[in-house]
Amino acid sequence: MSETAERVPVTCPSCSPDVETVHEVLKDGSGQFTVRCTECSHVHKTTIETEEEVERDVVVSQDGESFTATVDAPPEESVAVGEEFVLETPEAIMVVRITDLQLGDEKRTDEAKVEDVETFWTRAVDNVRVNVTINPNDGRRDDSRGLKIDVPGDHEFTVGEVEEFGDEEFEVKSIAVRDDATGYDFNPLGEAGDTAVAKDIKRVYGDDKTSSAWSAW
Repeated sequence: MSETAERVPVTCPSCSPDVETVHEVLKDGSGQFTVRCTECSHVHKTTIETEEEVERDVVVSQDGESFTATVDAPPEESVAVGEEFVLETPEAIMVVRITDLQLGDEKRTDEAKVEDVETFWTRAVDNVRVNVTINPNDGRRDDSRGLKIDVPGDHEFTVGEVEEFGDEEFEVKSIAVRDDATGYDFNPLGEAGDTAVAKDIKRVYGDDKTSSAWSAW
C-alpha cells in the first residue's frame, strides 16, 4: 500500500539504451513519464508500467473515537488482521493496524485479497492511549484506580520495572495484550522481564510507587 516510487529503472537513450539505469521521475502525464537519468542527467519521456490499484474504505479507531478514510492498494495484494500500513489523510499521516476485514454482505474475515475487501477496520498504533490499573502499595485491590497514558506505540512496558508519568509512579506487575497482537507466548504477561509495546497492550496492572500514594491524611 505504498505510492509509486520516485525513482524507477528504465533505459536511457543517451548513455544506456540497452541496460536499465535508475531514473528520477519528474512528471507524470497521460501515461508518459518525464524522467531524468541519474547517470548522465539526460531528461526524456518514457512509458512506465504501473500496478493497478483500487480504492477501499478504512475505518480508523483512535482514543475511543473513529473516522473514515480511504486507501489505494493493488487488488491482488493479500492482507490480514494484525498487519500494519501507513494511512495518509488530509489531516495527518499515521500508522494503522488491521483489526478486521469486511467483505460484501457484511461478512468478515481475518485474511483476504484487497479486491475482495469492502472495508478495512483498523486502529491507530503510532501514538496510543494505554489503560493502567494501579493498586495501592498496601495491596488493597478494592481501592485500585485507573489511568490513561498517551505514549508512542513502540513504547515498551516491562514487568518488574517502574514507570513514571508526571506525578504518577508505579511498578508494572502484569500486562494484558490485545487479541490482534502477535509474538507473545502468554497473555497476560506476568513474569519479571516480560515486555510488550504500547500498541499491543490492552491494559497494564501496577503497584503504586508514588511517595505520597494512598495517604490517609
